[in-house]
Order: sequence, then C-alpha cells, then structure tokens
Amino acid sequence: MRMRTLLTSLATATTVTGGLFLAAPAAPASSLSAAGVAGAPSGQRSTSLVSSPLADPSVAPGGNFDLSVWQLQEPVGSPGSPTTIPSSRLQGANGFQDSYFYTDTRDGAMTFWAPEKGVTTPNSNYARSELREMNRNGTAANWSLSGTHQMKATLRVVSVTSNVCVGQIHLGTGGSSTKPLLELYYRSSGDIVLGTENSPSGGQTLHTVGHVSVGKTWNYTIAVSGGHTIDLTVNGSTTHYAIPSSFDAYKQYFKAGSYNQSSSDSTTKGARVAFYGLTVSHS
Repeated sequence: MRMRTLLTSLATATTVTGGLFLAAPAAPASSLSAAGVAGAPSGQRSTSLVSSPLADPSVAPGGNFDLSVWQLQEPVGSPGSPTTIPSSRLQGANGFQDSYFYTDTRDGAMTFWAPEKGVTTPNSNYARSELREMNRNGTAANWSLSGTHQMKATLRVVSVTSNVCVGQIHLGTGGSSTKPLLELYYRSSGDIVLGTENSPSGGQTLHTVGHVSVGKTWNYTIAVSGGHTIDLTVNGSTTHYAIPSSFDAYKQYFKAGSYNQSSSDSTTKGARVAFYGLTVSHS
C-alpha cells in the first residue's frame, strides 16, 4: 500500500478534521471512450482520467480519507428515509463502499454516484450520495457562525445530466428551517454556481463563480468568517457574500458529495463526482 499523507500539522488555534488532500492531480494520465469508463451513466460524461501518487486505488475511501467526522447518506432505503452509514463503518482501508460510494480503482478518487431515481429525504425531490459532517464522538456537527469554518475540496465532476450540488453549508439547530445556508452547484454547461439562501424561510440567489469543463479537476474552499461573511474560493478566485442576520440563531454543518439536482425514472442518468481532497477546519 502506498503512503498517504494526512493534514494534521496546523496552527494550535485551528482544528482540521475529516480529510486527506491528495497531491494535485496532474494532467490526464490516460483517456478512455465514454463506454470504457467503468460504471459511467448516460448523459454528459468525461473521458479524461487523473491520477494521484498518494492515493491507493485498492482500498475503500476510508483508507485514503479521514472519514471519522463524516456520515454518508445514500439514495437507497425506504421512501423518505434514505440509508445512512455512520463514520464507524466508513473508516479504514476495509471500510464501507458500494456502487454509490467507492474508490475509483484507476486513480484512487473517493467517488459518489447519485442517479436521477433514488430514495430522497422528506424535504427534497432529489437523490444524493453525500457526506454529512459529524463530530469525532459520533454526534452531529452543529457549529455557530462565529469563528472561522472552512471546507476545502479538490474534485472533478465525472458525469452530470443537468446540475449537481457538490458542497453545502446546511442549517442545523436553532429553528424549524431545513434549508441550506449555501449550495455550490456544478452544471452540465461547466458553469460553477453558488446559491446563497435569502433567509431561513427560503429563496436562493445564484452567483456564477467559475467555469470548468466536465471531467476537469478543480478546487473550492467554502468558508464562513466573523459570523457574517461567506468566503468562497474557486480555483484561486475568492468572492465574499454577506450572511443575512436572520440566520444568526442557527447552527451549521458542512456537506459534500453528489447531490443530484434533477429527477426522473432513470437509474442510469445522474451525477458522478470524484473527490481527490476533502478537509474541514474550525477555529
């Protein structure tokens, strides 16, 4: 098994959890026809592969990533009650993986597959294969807007029918709302779009923040600083957005993966997202 490097050495005031950053993927190491991509669904898809010298493609995602602060939700289960996999089952080289969440055996990416037809939560019409932030003691992460909170990711959208959410800050306790504070979308056109919620009762403002072709690797940092500002960095370009005071009462948590934004009766169309790095930090 090749060596893997965890991000554990940081300033004392900062706690970094939940991830591994693999070396930035180089130029595509190989190329296949769409039909040659293992498990590739129909819809727009990429033929490019990337590789990282720090990933071990022979182990479960938990062998390459610190998943001790994540819980997985999958697009299966009973209606209105998707299956969740606790962090205890995700961790380690022999941790959980299946067709919706797995290590790509070619480049070691932690890969999420969400078809257009799947079990959804009661408040959504869309299926997802997505991580939800947890605390190391197994309780649900639920942090206040004060301080500095960051989620960093390196990823590529392998295929997408229409639109997929690849990162969120979601509302936790503090009221009755089940809305996100923000969602970061990737569209089949290649546009990267940030959706900021107008208030806990709903309504979203969209901001186009970048453009990357399907299958190309990119990175983002989603952050909250000072309690009132969203700081978003996409491929080195940073933008800032004010957080309405109506969110002050709410706690928050991060989510990342493939939260498909289209639905149909198809189990072959959907969104497949590969992560090469994922960390969260709080200070």
